[in-house]
Amino acid sequence: MPVPEVRLAQPEDTEAVARLLAEFHDWIGRPVPDEQSLHASAVRLLGDPDTEFLLAGHPADGLCQLRYRHSVWTGSDDCCIEDVFVCERARGGGLGRALVAAAIERARARGCARIEVDTNETNGPALALYGSFGFESGSAEPGGQELQLRVAL
Repeated sequence: MPVPEVRLAQPEDTEAVARLLAEFHDWIGRPVPDEQSLHASAVRLLGDPDTEFLLAGHPADGLCQLRYRHSVWTGSDDCCIEDVFVCERARGGGLGRALVAAAIERARARGCARIEVDTNETNGPALALYGSFGFESGSAEPGGQELQLRVAL
């Protein structure tokens, strides 16, 4: 099976990014934000040098959002895979794998020392996909496992 093409989204891809964010939003069953807000976020983030969207498929049926931030601890950027989504109709065709592989390459190209992703512990397919690339929970640092903690504001 040929590897699906993945490309870096450009401002002219705003509609595709917003559409895929809306499909992801619907798939996970979130009541907010609405489509207008998702579109506004796509516009804003496509103009942010610390955010990238990768698109897979023609037309785009897969999306990966990458966020970058400088780390005091490594002296370089870290990359966070914020979202990976593949439309249900396109699942099983390698788009998710191609998006994660491209995300890792983008992070390397930007000189990132680390890349991280979070997913729900019940999302077996995502855990298997990320695990196949070497992602694992916990910490390589001494002193215990790192935990992700959040509070809604």
